[in-house]
Amino acid sequence: DGHGTHTSSTAAGVPVRGASLYGIARGTARGGVPSARIAMYKVCWGTGCTDMDLLAGFDAAIADGVDIISVSIGGPSRNFFEDPMAIGAFHAMKKRILTSCSAGNDGPSQYTVQNVAPWILTVAASSIDRQFKTAVKLGNGMKTSGISINTFSPKKQLYPLTNGAHATNATGETYGNISACDWGTLSQSKVKGKIVYCLGSGSQDYNIKELGGAGTIMSVDEESDIAFPFLIPATFVNGRDGKKIDQYINSTKTAKAVIYKSRTVNMTAPFVASFSSRGPQSITLNILKPDIAAPGLSILAAYSQLTTITGDPTDKRFAKYNIISGTSMSCPHVAGAAAYVKTFHPNWSPAAIKSALMTTATPMKIKQRDAELGSGSGQI
Repeated sequence: DGHGTHTSSTAAGVPVRGASLYGIARGTARGGVPSARIAMYKVCWGTGCTDMDLLAGFDAAIADGVDIISVSIGGPSRNFFEDPMAIGAFHAMKKRILTSCSAGNDGPSQYTVQNVAPWILTVAASSIDRQFKTAVKLGNGMKTSGISINTFSPKKQLYPLTNGAHATNATGETYGNISACDWGTLSQSKVKGKIVYCLGSGSQDYNIKELGGAGTIMSVDEESDIAFPFLIPATFVNGRDGKKIDQYINSTKTAKAVIYKSRTVNMTAPFVASFSSRGPQSITLNILKPDIAAPGLSILAAYSQLTTITGDPTDKRFAKYNIISGTSMSCPHVAGAAAYVKTFHPNWSPAAIKSALMTTATPMKIKQRDAELGSGSGQI
């Protein structure tokens, strides 16, 4: 599904100039240690990742004599004697191999951090100094922008604009939230060729694409820090701008709008990503997790062309690079840094490498209380 390609190229991909996702985030893509050799072990399938496969992957990596293991996989915290990640990483540690693992994507709630064994280097996700903004213009001249990765350029200056309430199906027999454009609530005749304004975030792009819609503007209470690609032109706007868009739709019968292709903008960084799992951990209360933070928000890296950029089979976009967010993306950043340290200090133990990275990380300025136990010793 492209996940392993993305993470492995982040750890050790060779430099490639002009890498981008349909022109978005154009620049040089480079892994942490481009001269390293990558050994990849498939342990997950369509139905998930089994304990047996995880342990077999660790056994194979140890037998092959790897220097660093990077595992962008998470799951519920378990007793260390029952946790395949803890067991596999422990056997790797005994062979002087450091294991870097993702902290999980269940933030911002506390006690959500995963892969918490003391001998694992547990990595949280932080931001980098760019964000993807998608501009929206209404027929009344109002302009705003939201967060998304919109690869589509508009084919018209303006499109008809409606909302869930105006585009409800003819029977009125719905079992979902009309304002949220839930499945089954919209009429194809009222959606086809139009941009639809919806409350909340979910599968609106899929629903509206199925009905022939031209795009969707989704309103969320708090502006998201995560940019996603969608099946149709789409973006998230904050609740304040969402109300203005809804008022405009209700004020005229000829409401129109256009959603532009996303652009890259600079932003202050780093901060802990909203989705990054927070500590403390509940298995060994006297050991704080995560250990460290690294970039995991909107990361451009290599991608498999055997799947679409959204993973949806109805999508027609295949790309050599994709922009993805998650602690899966931050984990290989740290694995690459650990491998770099290992090249200069081949005799250092996993604990020594882990200590060197943690004690030289840059402490993060925490402004939100929910992020206090989210970044470990700091940013790499």
